[in-house]
Amino acid sequence: MSDTETFTRPTTVAEMLERMENFATDEGWQKGLDYKPDPSDVFIVTPPKCGTTWMQQIVHGLRTRGSMDFDEITQVIPWINMAHDCGIDIDAPQVASPRAFKTHSTLEESPKGGKYIVILRNPHDALISHYYFFEGFFFEKGSIDLETFTREYYIPRQMIFKHILALWGKHKDANVLALCYENMKADLPKTVERVAEFTGIALDDELKEIVIRQADIKFMQAHEDQFEDHIIRTKRGPAMKLPVDGKLSKVRDGQMGSAKLTLPEHLKQELDSIWKTEVTPITGFTSYEDMRKALIH
Repeated sequence: MSDTETFTRPTTVAEMLERMENFATDEGWQKGLDYKPDPSDVFIVTPPKCGTTWMQQIVHGLRTRGSMDFDEITQVIPWINMAHDCGIDIDAPQVASPRAFKTHSTLEESPKGGKYIVILRNPHDALISHYYFFEGFFFEKGSIDLETFTREYYIPRQMIFKHILALWGKHKDANVLALCYENMKADLPKTVERVAEFTGIALDDELKEIVIRQADIKFMQAHEDQFEDHIIRTKRGPAMKLPVDGKLSKVRDGQMGSAKLTLPEHLKQELDSIWKTEVTPITGFTSYEDMRKALIH
């Protein structure tokens, strides 16, 4: 039996956090932050579980007329912070133009000089998606309940709130396209039009139809293996002393409002309280829903 086969998954948040200290190397992370973009480079800037992979598929479909010639979408649109640690050269030519990258760093932290598609999502739903994404890879399935995950991991990091605060004041800049996951779901054709215009990609009826079809949840579920984090799992799993047999699927059900079914009311209220304390004074919006409506156009 090899050493990697003896690894077990964490069963507490504290143990998970200790293992995740080796998720990335300082050198690799800094290489991503130090990247010098061309003005046409496109950065997909999102908190985790807020439509990152979905937007990667839209951008790549637009620039290639729907090419699915990749084993994993990270190969064609790299995670710029993790590329070095995963053996991907961010300075190498990409398969099509414009060059594109994803990042979970905030707009403020991202390399300066490119174009930025920032996607936000209802914190309730993003939390649920984040929990299910981590379960079975970063921690043993069934070992950490949702409330513990929320209190000990999700709330302390305030990821969505930090992204909103970094975006605000820049959301109307010419090189920033601010979107909400729920608005993308409500009108995918309009989203494709806006992304094409923003990235400078000529959009014809045939290309629009291709991209809409391939960005549909059923299409992405049918090609789920191409949207899994195989590279992260195999390259960084051993560094975190995690078994590599888990799954990091980034295509779940694509549903909105799922948190209403599973997130306890008191946790919703805690997230809403953080919004009112941290976000409202800066943006003027008393709720995520108010902000979402303002960002429809």
